[in-house]
Amino acid sequence: MRSYQPDLTPPWKKSAPVPEVPAEPDLVVEEVSTGFCGAVIRCEKTAQGPTVTLEDRFGKHRVFPMEPRGFLLEGRVVTLVRPSAAGPVRPTRTASGSVAVPGARARVARAGRIYVEGRHDAELVERVWGDDLRIEGVVVEYLEGIDDLPAIVREFSPGPDARLGVLVDHLVPGSKESRIASQVSDVNVLVVGHPYIDVWEAVKPSSVGITAWPVVPRGQDWKTGVCRALGWPESTGAAWQRILSTVRSYRDLEPALLGSVEHLIDFVTAPPQ
Repeated sequence: MRSYQPDLTPPWKKSAPVPEVPAEPDLVVEEVSTGFCGAVIRCEKTAQGPTVTLEDRFGKHRVFPMEPRGFLLEGRVVTLVRPSAAGPVRPTRTASGSVAVPGARARVARAGRIYVEGRHDAELVERVWGDDLRIEGVVVEYLEGIDDLPAIVREFSPGPDARLGVLVDHLVPGSKESRIASQVSDVNVLVVGHPYIDVWEAVKPSSVGITAWPVVPRGQDWKTGVCRALGWPESTGAAWQRILSTVRSYRDLEPALLGSVEHLIDFVTAPPQ
């Protein structure tokens, strides 16, 4: 019979216990030794022990062993464990990667707004950031183009308690869009954008099931040209619904759009100085 061996480690040298957290899909954690932060994609059994695969906001994957005290969850050290297979689990994250707040009520709309160019932009923002926007009380409206942006800004009458954020397609040096955006100088207005001709391109090709977005010759309608090149029916509305249906979270979008939208939300919701 094995004799009992008392634990003689002084209390002040013992590691404090840490909570065990199931590694549910979309849970966002940070690996302590590398600082890699990402959402849980899957857990696997290996010969060396269980592992967890994380995906960061840029789509990069890393596999880590599920070691005790190996991760940070909202700044606290935790031990990840394999999730139970019993029953459905409430999502812990919104489509944007933010912490989900079950049962949260929508906040009364702020005076501030986010304007986007078109309906497709608005639908994509709603698909990924809708939960966040409702909690923050931010309304997104679409403009059908920004040719009259300076006049639109003047009509909105922005102020410290009513900030305006504007998301612009194809905001690159020398473009028509960049020249229009440069005419807006109000400190309570933030104009940001992405480099894509249309917001369709902000959806990762791999999410849509294509290798790359087609190059459409100048002078052709870009959306119609995309449909032709991909062999889709030339109905841009149906094509957009096909694209939008593939977007499930921020991981399906290009970083250039992610950063711009989150910058706008932070700007509009910041407290007055």
